[in-house]
Amino acid sequence: MKIACWNVNSLKVRLPQVLDWLQANPEVTALCLQETKMDDPVFPADEIRAAGFEVAFAGQKTYNGVAIIARAPIEDVVINIPGFDDPQKRVITATVNGVRLVGAYIPNGQDLESDKYPYKLAWLNALTDWLAQELQQYPQLALLGDYNIAPEDRDVHDIKKWAGGVLVSPAEREAFQRLLDLGLVDSFRLFEQAEKAFSWWDYRGFSFKKNAGLRIDHILLSTALAPRCTACVIDVEPRKHERPSDHTPVVATLN
Repeated sequence: MKIACWNVNSLKVRLPQVLDWLQANPEVTALCLQETKMDDPVFPADEIRAAGFEVAFAGQKTYNGVAIIARAPIEDVVINIPGFDDPQKRVITATVNGVRLVGAYIPNGQDLESDKYPYKLAWLNALTDWLAQELQQYPQLALLGDYNIAPEDRDVHDIKKWAGGVLVSPAEREAFQRLLDLGLVDSFRLFEQAEKAFSWWDYRGFSFKKNAGLRIDHILLSTALAPRCTACVIDVEPRKHERPSDHTPVVATLN
């Protein structure tokens, strides 16, 4: 069983890429999408089901939006963070093959002076508090998605350029550490990885060609689930397509 996450930066534009990728990766049981940028009435559920997949989704026009596409039944779906008042569609949670999947699009924060930055930190606090409860009920849990946090300096192509800014600020990294303190494990770092392994590259300045990226898309696994993980990779191939997302999939293998 493989689980994956991918910020597609508009499913309207990239639905063919998503379906092609799933067909080329038949071992992927569930794929969590972020930034679908589609309101529910126009979400392409029929097209996805016609391709042979199950799907659950929560979206809004132009911004945000999350979904889970799976080859197995999607059960016990929950939208957003229970108890946290937020009109933005950023979280979708469901059980697939006995694994509780939390697909999350964590706020970007914009910059440290923006009102979106304290919103991001409050959002992360609410997520962490809720996950502490979820882990009690669902020991086999994975938190997948675009975190908009590069947790370590090695996850940044040029830390001097980014230091002190959003995505790498001490408060954001502390929030990431609090998620780990719940008992979650960064599946990518369970294995030896190549240096300068990133999941996002700016569209500008030939960033992908230069590999001037960040690792901000993550799959965290619960203490009970982590021993089942035998690999975690970043698949850079979709970033090479015409009109690609600026993110690329992260894939974890569970035995």
